[in-house]
Amino acid sequence: MALSRRQFIAGVSVLAAGWGLSREALGQVLSAPMRTGQGPSTVLQTIKMSAQTVRGSYRSLIAGAGEEFIPRYDLLGRVADGARTGSRRSLFYLAHLSDMHVIDAQTPARMDAAQSLAPALFTDACRPQDTLTVHVLASMVDSVVAAHTSSVTGAPLGAALNTGDSADNLSTLETRWYIDALDGGEVLANSGAAGVYEGPQVWSEASYAYHPDNPEDDVYGAYGFPVVPGMLEAAVSRPVVSQGLPVPWYSVYGNHDATYMGTFRADPALFAYAVGDRKAALGEALAPNWLQGFASDLSAPQMAINALRQQFGLLPGMKAVTPDPMRKLLERTEFMEAHLDSPAVPGPVGHGWTQENVTTGQTWWSADLAPYLRVFGLDTCNLAAGADGAVPEDQFIWLQEQLVQCQAEGRLAIVCSHHNSLTLENDATPVFGGQRLVHAEEFLAMLLEYSACVAWLNGHTHINTVTAHPRTNGSGGLWEITTASCVDFPQQQQLVELVDNRDGTMSIFVTALDHAAPPTWSPGDLSQTGLASLSRELGANAWLSKPSLRAGSPLDRNVELLMPAPFDLSAITDSMVEKEQMKARTQLLAHGGVA
Repeated sequence: MALSRRQFIAGVSVLAAGWGLSREALGQVLSAPMRTGQGPSTVLQTIKMSAQTVRGSYRSLIAGAGEEFIPRYDLLGRVADGARTGSRRSLFYLAHLSDMHVIDAQTPARMDAAQSLAPALFTDACRPQDTLTVHVLASMVDSVVAAHTSSVTGAPLGAALNTGDSADNLSTLETRWYIDALDGGEVLANSGAAGVYEGPQVWSEASYAYHPDNPEDDVYGAYGFPVVPGMLEAAVSRPVVSQGLPVPWYSVYGNHDATYMGTFRADPALFAYAVGDRKAALGEALAPNWLQGFASDLSAPQMAINALRQQFGLLPGMKAVTPDPMRKLLERTEFMEAHLDSPAVPGPVGHGWTQENVTTGQTWWSADLAPYLRVFGLDTCNLAAGADGAVPEDQFIWLQEQLVQCQAEGRLAIVCSHHNSLTLENDATPVFGGQRLVHAEEFLAMLLEYSACVAWLNGHTHINTVTAHPRTNGSGGLWEITTASCVDFPQQQQLVELVDNRDGTMSIFVTALDHAAPPTWSPGDLSQTGLASLSRELGANAWLSKPSLRAGSPLDRNVELLMPAPFDLSAITDSMVEKEQMKARTQLLAHGGVA
């Protein structure tokens, strides 16, 4: 123990009073040595496609062998000393979430019918598992809770970082559902009529969609997708219960949180359409009108014509649905405001954003996860057009100034953004105004100037990817860590742990994390857990998007990422680390006795 007995007792007293816990009970827990966690993870078990098809080309999923950590020496430039395993200490252990894509599958604003126009282009316009995203998110929360103790060092989970695309389509409901699932509570993933699904998965003419009650006449039935009577009714009529994350969590904007369909700004006609009583069932209702109107013709007369034709149902392939004012699309700052409407536990209120962000419109933030670890949340979304992103110059300058400070103070830094180095190339600018956009090459060159910046966490591509970015002088570099998504197979997220090896090197352990639902779905199981399991299986069979590739290679999943220590890590004293771990263990204990 690095703390003296007096320091330990004083710390226990403060923590017990702050969390309303028994001082004696808390002291007993915190005095016990940390032990490596045995919670389920891909180190112990993976999920694989079965070798045999169930019907047609459709295959179920099965449990597979776990994957051990693979050391990567890209930035170290040599094989590491094996003795590090006996001397290392954990500096911080966190969860990395991204691309949850919580979906209101019934809103008119979701243009499912686009998939009928170009199935290979709009592969995510109408997924078979669209109604089950909240079930998957609650199951992922269960996995994070189960992994509250590191399987490498025994360190307690201290925080969760969410790198965007939390809601799927600017929706008030989607945003509220995702926040409530992470904070903990019940979420009824339904809009419109109570207990009734109204959408393409029950409309016979929508043959591009999976009809679980009877897929005989749709493209999924031909592939071999199962008959699952009652799936849609169960999804929209039974509340999903989430125990909530046990640690503070932070978010950034993804393109789906910032723009309509993750691609362009919504106009007044779209705002009206989202809360209206008509929804497109066929692509013919979109191609000559909505897609043309919103992509290339934004004139007021055309929008008025569109609105009138929509209102009176004059478009072919339009269906009547129950309107719902809660389907309102969010304005720019309302996404941040929704996060401020959250409890102090697990916190923080605002989840990175503050009232000042809302007042000023500044959509990026910084937060100290520990006195020696600062996290930066960027907004890389391009509001002019396009799904990919860039770093606006004001954020670029701000981040550089912040990294100078981290470097001077001997503080580790992690950068979070939605877009990654492959997709930080959007050069679209508004007709009037705007600022210079910084793209991947320049952005990475700046990050590499500061050894304190050890990791860049991001998402967007829905593929597990770990990329080494070395400095040109050969002295270390930066690890870029991209996670998969909750909506597409393999429906994985990540655990990330910063470790001081006490030998002049540092390791970042990355663990791919499956959600807690069983690998194999039991036919007929429409429970909350069963629907999460079914969602993964349906996603694994999405043949148009090559789902197996999204898991990444073994070098992108369970890895130990080694690098030279960015500075003398002994300046981060054991007592500093122990104080932070005491705080984290106390919060875990307060979360339903997790610790």
